[in-house]
Amino acid sequence: MHFTADAILFDSDETLVSSMRSVVRAWTGWAEAYGMTLEDVARVEVHGRPAAAIVAELLPAAQVAEAVARLEDAEVADAVGGGVVPVPGAPELLAALPLDRWAVVTSGTRHVAEARLAQVGIRPAHLITVDDITHHKPHPEPFLLAAERLGVAPARCLVVEDAPAGLTSARAAGMKTLALTRTHKPHELDADATATDLTAVSVRVTATGLEISVG
Repeated sequence: MHFTADAILFDSDETLVSSMRSVVRAWTGWAEAYGMTLEDVARVEVHGRPAAAIVAELLPAAQVAEAVARLEDAEVADAVGGGVVPVPGAPELLAALPLDRWAVVTSGTRHVAEARLAQVGIRPAHLITVDDITHHKPHPEPFLLAAERLGVAPARCLVVEDAPAGLTSARAAGMKTLALTRTHKPHELDADATATDLTAVSVRVTATGLEISVG
């Protein structure tokens, strides 16, 4: 599969950073503090959604702000403690891209996203987090804001995602999509192309944009 684009917009968790074990550890400890188990948490949709939205479905409204802050601290502590690693192929792919041709668009908070990305040596010039937007994925706002900051047309962006909510957001923004099958099976991901990780993706920078190959 081949794409032409002006920019690539990446989700963070399980797209650039392998954080699943870190997430499980942080959420397990957090859930226990509130008398729940990880199985209780998993009864609501979690992938690709902001922590605040998940917590709001699990706890009374009066507890949400404090609980979200507590969870954020746990996630940052685990990441800083070495709890994350890069997704295979991520460092090599980003090294081939000019800083003004890619951005990270995540449903996480800036504090958590920066901690995880920094631990694997990824420091994007453009990082869109849940703190920057009014409407989170699956709304198109996060990806549209990234395109605006990069100065590129939405139709000239390729989005790399692992979650249905993110792919829905990208399609609604009018962007091409590549799904990584790290958290969902291929048939659960509505995308223009799929890959297991970023080792399957290569890019060539040209005078007119990016030529991207998958597979």
